[in-house]
Amino acid sequence: MSLDIAAITFDCANAQSLAEFWSAALDRPVDNDGDYAASAFFARISGSPMMMFIQVPEGKTAKNRVHLDLDTTDRAAEVERLVALGATVVHAKEEFGFTWTTLADPEGNEFCVAEH
Repeated sequence: MSLDIAAITFDCANAQSLAEFWSAALDRPVDNDGDYAASAFFARISGSPMMMFIQVPEGKTAKNRVHLDLDTTDRAAEVERLVALGATVVHAKEEFGFTWTTLADPEGNEFCVAEH
């Protein structure tokens, strides 16, 4: 028996808008085909793992307990690009031999960009 990650799912206020942010951030297309076609309440990004965005009525109320850690060779440039796409910088840290910047996507979901 084994498990694989099928999707990373975001609850959000605007599924299409948040999918477009992550599509641009990760250079992965929004999937508008088939049973998973983008709608007012659901969108997905192709790739592995798939990313799904589901519109829900309640807003985000606390810090994420799980978040994405993204890796790059030029953290400053990526942070600048992500901010231009609509992210906000939460803080920069250096700890345990790693340097990273924590950002929030347009709906407030935190994620980190590290340079290794």
